[in-house]
Amino acid sequence: MRQSGILLHISSLPGPDGIGSLGKEAFDFADFLHRAGMTIWQVLPMGPTGYGESPYQSTSVYAGNTMLISIDRLIDDGLCPKLDDGERYVSQSPDSVDFPAVRRTKTALLRKSFQYSEAKLSNELSAFKKEQSWVTDFALFTALKDHFGGVKWTDWPDKAVKSRDEDTLSQFRAQLDEEIRFHIWCQYVFARQWRELKSYCNGLGISLFGDMPIYCAEDSADSWLHPEVFQLSQDGEPRRVAGVPPDYFSEDGQLWGNPLYRWTWLKENHYGWWVERMRHMGEMYDIIRVDHFIGFANYYSIPHGAPNARNGRWIVGPGKSLFKTLKQELPDLNIVAEDLGEVNDRVRSLIAWTGYPGMRVLQFAFTEGEGNTHLPELISENTAYYTGTHDNVTALSWIKSATDEQFELARTMCDFVDEYDAPWSFIRTVFMSKARIAVTPAQDILALDDWATMNRPGTVGGGNWAWRIRADALTDELANKLLELNRESGRG
Repeated sequence: MRQSGILLHISSLPGPDGIGSLGKEAFDFADFLHRAGMTIWQVLPMGPTGYGESPYQSTSVYAGNTMLISIDRLIDDGLCPKLDDGERYVSQSPDSVDFPAVRRTKTALLRKSFQYSEAKLSNELSAFKKEQSWVTDFALFTALKDHFGGVKWTDWPDKAVKSRDEDTLSQFRAQLDEEIRFHIWCQYVFARQWRELKSYCNGLGISLFGDMPIYCAEDSADSWLHPEVFQLSQDGEPRRVAGVPPDYFSEDGQLWGNPLYRWTWLKENHYGWWVERMRHMGEMYDIIRVDHFIGFANYYSIPHGAPNARNGRWIVGPGKSLFKTLKQELPDLNIVAEDLGEVNDRVRSLIAWTGYPGMRVLQFAFTEGEGNTHLPELISENTAYYTGTHDNVTALSWIKSATDEQFELARTMCDFVDEYDAPWSFIRTVFMSKARIAVTPAQDILALDDWATMNRPGTVGGGNWAWRIRADALTDELANKLLELNRESGRG
């Protein structure tokens, strides 16, 4: 089946409280996709955001981002008391998220809802703790992090807590009991609202396409709870960290800073940590985009403390061994491999062996020579093809900054009249390709300029991750235009 979809993160939805949520606007967007003949909604990682608000630097591989909880749905479900005027944040800009302001006001509303509804949900919360074995430890980590002033766990002043001494943790569990219960409640509410949205989307024939970062954040519950999984010193500091060498996005490379895995130890333990992580992803999403898939074939290892990513080295990864286990333990996983970057024969061999669709990006078709695998005519059926990803500038921004040679090449390939006609010509080119999956960011269907770019790799702040779509942008006219293109390209 040929499918098409739109990439739009939950935080980028319109609506109240200064940030997109799992509320009415999410269901409205699902309705828009359905009217437009789309069958895929792709989102970014849904975990609690970490440094720089990046969803790729989360404090947990299991937890949800509670800033995406819908306050309106809490009210509708009788889980939030009546709110006074001024309690809810009113954004001054419908186009972006002010993360600090949102976090202050929404956390206060969630705490108020927790106090109001915890007793009502006692049975549900007990069942949730049993079903989700990770949640109590995550809640303890989060409560401890708040208790120690928000610093990363390797800087916590109590060494016994850092090393997870059980007697010490028991004392903190008693001391921070209410905080721990609050964080468990937040995760329950997030999971409840997510399940309801997923059920609604699936009922419309729409698959939720999630994004799973390959690495964990240095400052995460995962590295604190399972240091044996990572290349860490006795103090919990990474020995070597992840990133990529200089490339299209950055001449210094990208220094992500995530701790690397102890793949030999993981293999000896039958990849149990990975099996459970992927099991959880399979429950959340219908399709899983595994970010930086090339890291399973060979990963870039950078000394901890290096100023940039120039002086790393490539190390052989787990390869087929990991995916043999995953296919055996979780045969129904539906994975798309993000294989962008330095792809060598080992990466190509692993992708071919797994049978997973790889990714291609139309913007990259105009920047390399012959044989470029992003060229429309070279796209294979087993591919997820994009006009651009969250790491690309918008199509309009790209065409405006293209060299004369790139502009003419793009116009020849995509047959557009001028730069303002280019975004939809890009979309049409991707949809008419042989690729089984065609995806475009919401910014491109609206032909938005550079200000709407979601992320600029290698940078922190500067509006990254903050873009929001306006409530009046998704018109019936736009839905009909996409529906016509879906019908013409044989997608649904």
